Amino acid sequence: MITTAPNVTVIPATITLQQGLNRSLLIQHLLRVAGYARVSTGDPEQLTSYEAQLDYYTKLINENPSWQFVEVYADEGLSGTSLKKRDNFNRMIADALAGKIDMIIIKSVSRFARNTVDTLDTIRKLKAKGVDIFFETENLHTMDGNSEFIISVMACVAQ
Repeated sequence: MITTAPNVTVIPATITLQQGLNRSLLIQHLLRVAGYARVSTGDPEQLTSYEAQLDYYTKLINENPSWQFVEVYADEGLSGTSLKKRDNFNRMIADALAGKIDMIIIKSVSRFARNTVDTLDTIRKLKAKGVDIFFETENLHTMDGNSEFIISVMACVAQ
């Protein structure tokens, strides 16, 4: 025999906005995404590739409704063997570490850097701040726990 409690009132759950509550808290956080492009020479063919990369990342990021476009950072005519002269790369990393970028999209590990130590050191710094890097060619996200070994191998090959 089942007995019910007398005088039980069911009150349905409702969501109400309290006065002064910031409505933007209810809006889904858009992922702040940047692209990175680099070509290593000023060769006319590479300059065409450079422009194509800028256009591609601008469109790719802007067309995703879950993403907020930050910028396409780009270095033209610079080798990936050193980070020293890559001003826009370094500015992108500084912006990401400052909390302005959530994810960076780049064509491949070899476009990121051609030095294994620089690659892994930079990736670890960004990962510690919660910044993901997506390498399109390799289909790897740095926030994936299994990606570091594969990225290490790819960075060695690129070097």
